[in-house]
Amino acid sequence: MSENDFRNFWNNKNVNNPMENLKITLIQPDIIWENVSDNLQKYSEMISKVDETDVIVLPEMFTTGFSMQSEKMKETMDGAGVKWMKETAASKNASVVGSLIIEENGDVFNRAVWAFPDGKTEYYDKRHLFTMGQEPYHYSKGQQKTIVEFRGWKFCPLICYDLRFPVWSRNTENYDVLIYVANWPASRHFVWQNLLIARAIENQAYCVGVNRVGTDGVGLSYHGSSVMLNAKGEGSFLGETEEIKTFQVSYHELQNFRKNFPVLDDKDEFLIRF
Repeated sequence: MSENDFRNFWNNKNVNNPMENLKITLIQPDIIWENVSDNLQKYSEMISKVDETDVIVLPEMFTTGFSMQSEKMKETMDGAGVKWMKETAASKNASVVGSLIIEENGDVFNRAVWAFPDGKTEYYDKRHLFTMGQEPYHYSKGQQKTIVEFRGWKFCPLICYDLRFPVWSRNTENYDVLIYVANWPASRHFVWQNLLIARAIENQAYCVGVNRVGTDGVGLSYHGSSVMLNAKGEGSFLGETEEIKTFQVSYHELQNFRKNFPVLDDKDEFLIRF
C-alpha cells in the first residue's frame, strides 16, 4: 500500500483504531481587515509551504478579523470561505478548521467550520459571545458542543472567549484534542497562555490555541502565542509574528498518560442549563 493509499484509508474508513502519530499545523497570520479574497489568497500561499499534515488550524474569523459588521461580512455554508476550506482540505489531504461569519436560517453565527478532505463539513457555533466587544448584538449564540472524529481521533473545536469557561470545555466526551481558534488581544496575553495550560491539564488532552498577530481595523493589537500543549500542559508558545508550525502528537503517549494518572475518572458530574 502506497503512502497516499494509507492516508486515504484512514480518512475514508470508519475505523476504531486511531492513527498513532497525527500532524497538526498551526497558521498564525496577520489578518487583513474585512477582506475575504485577500485573506484567502494569503492563506493559500502560507499553506502551500506545508509539506504533509493531517489538520490545519486557522484563527477565529480568519477571513475578516473580529468584525462586528456581521450583515456586511456574512456568508453561507456555500460561500467563498467555506468553498476555499473544502478545496484546501482536498488538495492537502488534511482537515481544515477555523471560524467564519456564517448566516443560516436568518441567524448569523461566529462558526468554527471543520472541512474534511472528502468535501464534507461539520461545525460548532460559538457559545460564549464576547459582551465587552458587542458580539451578542451582532451574532446568535451556539447551543451545543461538537465533537469531530477524524482519522480515529476525537477533536473538540471551541472559539476564543469560550476559553474562560471551563465547564463548557470539560472532557465528558473523551476527546483527544481541544482546539481554540481566537482573536485574543495582546492586553490579555497572560490570560490566554495560562488558561490554555489549565485547559490541557484539567481535561488531560492535547490543547491547541491558534491566535492572530498584528493590529485589526478597530486598533486592537495581537501577540499571537499560538501553541500546541500536551496533556501535562507542556509546550512552547509561538512569537508575535506570522508563523506556520506543524506539531506531531502521539495517541499512545496520550492514552498511556491517562491510564497511569486517571484524573478524569474522578471528575464531577454536572448538567448545563441553556
